[in-house]
Parts: sequence; C-alpha cells; structure tokens
Amino acid sequence: MEKFSWRKNLPDDLLERWPKDAEGELEEPVFLCNCRAQDMSDELKINMLEAYGIPCLRIYPGDGSFGRVVLGMSGLGTDIYVPASKVEDAKALCNADSPEELPEEAKE
Repeated sequence: MEKFSWRKNLPDDLLERWPKDAEGELEEPVFLCNCRAQDMSDELKINMLEAYGIPCLRIYPGDGSFGRVVLGMSGLGTDIYVPASKVEDAKALCNADSPEELPEEAKE
C-alpha cells in the first residue's frame, strides 16, 4: 500500500488511536481480510477487534465507496487493515472459535 494513500481514509478518532513507530510515524497498515457486507461480517469483525483494542482501517475496493453510499454496502466487500504490530493478535482473534483460544494479551 502506498505510504500516504491510506492515511486519507483515517477518520480523526482512528488517527489518534493508530499506533506510531519509534520515529513517531504512523505504523503501516497490514491487510487482514476481505469481508462481504451482506451478512454484516465486516461490522462484527471490526467491532470485535476494536473491543480488544486493535484499530481497524476499512477500505472499500474498486468503486466500493460509491456503492457504500448508494446501496448501503460495497459490492466488493470491505478490506480490513490493522497496524503491523497488531496483525498477529488480530489473526488469532479472528480465528478463535471460543474464548479459551484467545491469545493471553487479548484476554486482559
């Protein structure tokens, strides 16, 4: 992902919560998954990750932003990106079937 193109998609509250590296620059986002909006899986996944303190960047691929406005959902789904330092925890949370399978950091 181009260095500055993703930053325009960060709302102010997400910009404040997005982790910064040692130089004070925003961490690069890492692709986590693409969710289809028909079953609200994108909203559920993002809300779960946010509840565990993992900020999520939503990008609507293709003309998805337009579809989101007109139809209420993007035809190509939602690409979810998370900070590079949080990607392993995010993957573990998304793949956990039960609370016992959550990483220790996520349980706290």
